[in-house]
Amino acid sequence: MQGGGGVSERVRKAWEVPSAVSRPVGEPVRIDTTVAHSARMYDYYLGGKDHYQVDRDTAEIAARSWQAVRIAVRENRSFLGRAVRHLVRDHGITQFLDIGAGLPSAGNVHEIAQAEDPSCRVVYVDNDPIVLAHARSLLIGTPEGKTAYVHADLREPAAILDDPAVRDTLDRDRPVALMLVAILHFIVDEQDPGQIVRHLMEALPSGSFLVASHVTPEHDPDGVHGLEQAYRNGGVPAQARTRDAFTALAFDGLELLDPGVTLVSEWRPDGDGPRPPANQVNWYGGIARKP
Repeated sequence: MQGGGGVSERVRKAWEVPSAVSRPVGEPVRIDTTVAHSARMYDYYLGGKDHYQVDRDTAEIAARSWQAVRIAVRENRSFLGRAVRHLVRDHGITQFLDIGAGLPSAGNVHEIAQAEDPSCRVVYVDNDPIVLAHARSLLIGTPEGKTAYVHADLREPAAILDDPAVRDTLDRDRPVALMLVAILHFIVDEQDPGQIVRHLMEALPSGSFLVASHVTPEHDPDGVHGLEQAYRNGGVPAQARTRDAFTALAFDGLELLDPGVTLVSEWRPDGDGPRPPANQVNWYGGIARKP
């Protein structure tokens, strides 16, 4: 089901805010290998190969505090896949804006979505140059659909919305799924993550969806806060939040789908098999619709 055939003037203007655009395709990328980056650390936890010693060192320090972090990362990745399939199958969503996409790995958004509907269109956004380099060669979708990549930062939502790749790939008159999976905990309160989410959602038409997930300290405070501090010490801003705080900043004014905001492992799991306990997951997720 798709909602809102038209788009208001307010929504249209939100997509037309003058701002900086993404890095030109021909411009060389510069990768700082002296500072850890969350995307490369996430890749390390997933068992990938696109990371540097500083990423591995910081990730291992964090993992000594939260020993189940690799389990949590895998559960979050599975949540992303179930969320995309659900939106395509049950709500007819064929457009995705994936911010904080990270390094390409198994089960990228466009692969999952286009397996359900080859016409799906996906724009990936990340601020790590190594992600840009890989995305150019690896994130290639079906002939019927379209994929694009934007080198930009979630903290500058106007720049994302006004980027030519976003404007050329996504039809702003039709619903879009905004993916903020495993990214909001890298935006600290002083940077007003709630306002960033509102800016992005206000630019999307009625019937659009928000998919978001977030690390929480509720089930293992010592472990998660230790990981949080390790990230900060490594130069990566981080702030774990409670379920209520995450719900308020991400889903205010939106209509949550069942089962609401829950552990990512418990969000419409595939099958009835055993799942890890809450103190190993420590990660909430949810999907909500814009009225």
